[in-house]
Amino acid sequence: MDGHLLELAGRLGQFLSGQGAVIVTAESCTGGWIAQTITEIPGSSAWFDRGFVTYSNLAKVEMLGVNPQTLERYGAVSKETATEMVAGALARSDADIAIAVTGVAGPDGGTPDKPVGTVFIAWTNKGGGLRVAKKQFSGDRHQIRAQTVKIALEGVFQWGGFSNT
Repeated sequence: MDGHLLELAGRLGQFLSGQGAVIVTAESCTGGWIAQTITEIPGSSAWFDRGFVTYSNLAKVEMLGVNPQTLERYGAVSKETATEMVAGALARSDADIAIAVTGVAGPDGGTPDKPVGTVFIAWTNKGGGLRVAKKQFSGDRHQIRAQTVKIALEGVFQWGGFSNT
């Protein structure tokens, strides 16, 4: 496990504990790596509720309530799908804040519109705040996924996580 990611998850735990908040994850391209990083931290059960690994479109629909028409119209790798994933994770958990990620980790699966390395990361909270970021990462599959985990965790701090911005 990457030491920087573990340090980041530890800081996230301190931040969430200080807020009395709990987080949930919904992951596609990272395959549970965000949840794994979080749960490497002792005591994370106090601030981590659950993680959804929704790699297939069917899992996104069944587990998170993503609208099949959203997937058909915009694709799994889209701002719209990330938005529905993060909302579904929050609604189906006891968390205060949610992170969702969906993307093309490669080496295959890219298109001219969504090349390998295209990732959408969404954050939301019970107060109704929502932020979605589109990222274009470079590197191999492992590097793209690691960068996604890093930005997803850092985004909670950058966004503040609890305001309606």
